[in-house]
Amino acid sequence: MRADTIRFLLLVDADAAERRLVSATASRAGWNTIGAPSAAEAMEMLSGQHGHEVRAVLIGAWDTIKSPALVRALRADRPGLPIIVLSDGGSIAQAVEAMRAGASDFLARPVAPERLVEALAVNSDRRRAAGELAPLSEKLAPALALEEMVGGSAEFRTALAVAAKTARSRLPVLIVGEPGTGKETIARAIHAMSHRARGPLLQIDCRAVAANIIDSELFGHVAGAFPGAFAERVGKLVEAHGGTLLIDEVGNLPVETQEALDRVLATGEVRPVGCNGSHSVDVRLIATSSAALPDSFHPGLRERLSSTSVVVPPLRDRSGDIPSLARHLLARITGQPGIRPLSLNDEALAVLMRYGWPGNVRQLSNVLFRAALQSTGAALTADDFPHIVMQSRFSNRSSDTSPDIGKAASDQAIGGGPSVNLFKGDGHLRALEEIEADVIRLAIGHYRGKMTEVARRLGIGRSTLYRKLSELGIDNHG
Repeated sequence: MRADTIRFLLLVDADAAERRLVSATASRAGWNTIGAPSAAEAMEMLSGQHGHEVRAVLIGAWDTIKSPALVRALRADRPGLPIIVLSDGGSIAQAVEAMRAGASDFLARPVAPERLVEALAVNSDRRRAAGELAPLSEKLAPALALEEMVGGSAEFRTALAVAAKTARSRLPVLIVGEPGTGKETIARAIHAMSHRARGPLLQIDCRAVAANIIDSELFGHVAGAFPGAFAERVGKLVEAHGGTLLIDEVGNLPVETQEALDRVLATGEVRPVGCNGSHSVDVRLIATSSAALPDSFHPGLRERLSSTSVVVPPLRDRSGDIPSLARHLLARITGQPGIRPLSLNDEALAVLMRYGWPGNVRQLSNVLFRAALQSTGAALTADDFPHIVMQSRFSNRSSDTSPDIGKAASDQAIGGGPSVNLFKGDGHLRALEEIEADVIRLAIGHYRGKMTEVARRLGIGRSTLYRKLSELGIDNHG
């Protein structure tokens, strides 16, 4: 790496174990980590000969008295320096305190390696406002049921309809969508609606677990199965017996693990690493992927997962949902301690609708969170989103492409019109068949996949409903 491309991460007030973890993780992403045991030494390092090489600061522990002062001092000395705060518990009150002091981002322990790498990448990207993709806002409210999810676009309603219908089956489910689209939220709603709702819901993120231990995480191991296996470990598949196992980014699983997982789904038997015997399990698998499964993916497991697929559209493809979604997210945010009630004016909503949202719903939530912390008025205005205005005009990234939405559809969305869109992008009314299809999708999600109730409420027979489902491509799920 050339000297002019070296990036230093200054780690302040962290214990030895955390320094090793952060250093190893940051090193893989091209960062060199230097430590400062105190705030005073951190400021001294920044003002020293090589202080200009520090491109980000990570504060390893949050102290209500000392830490805000350190953040303000860092911000005064280096206004554009990303400052990331790491703290126990994921406290919203601490996050509010840190952000108001001037922190760029806030991560809760235990931090998965990919979360830290994401935070460093996003906060050091000068094209983005700091902290836009922080995972904090995902913790702002309890999980939503499918019928509570905001969105009226045909693609989004199809995703919710398929999810609601398949929730009542026992089949594995694959949820596909870009990062930040809400795949985990939908997965948790499927579990909550299923016959396994009383059972456990466990989760494993394939990005956060090293390939050489993923088998142990999933299937468990016996003592002595491999160097360092000093005690027996129960795998997630056994722990989730009677419930659901959510596997995030399933495409990252090693090929051998894919084959073993396919065998578990076929037989219902889990064999721990190093064990000759097996455990019988009854577990439902929900998997997520940010893209279509690669060609190299195990064909048997692909077939099992793809039999029921929920495809979640990116936010830029459903810009008409942004006003109602933004109001909904802001209401959740302003219900947290330390944040006062706020509304969004029409000018602000128009700005949000014109942006491409490469980070999808997660990014929108964090942008609103940051604006809510910094606003001094009773309502958020376009002036509270200057970075969104700038990026909408000048970004050349394909994922930032401004949505194509006509004035009639835009006015309807901002005015709080019906959740089923009536207008096309060019301002003309949509075809009656398209509107009817959207109503059916909406009803399936609202009545939690209970098709008899859906037919009754729509005033049509079940045979008519299933014929229309076939036309919508929803009939083969569940």
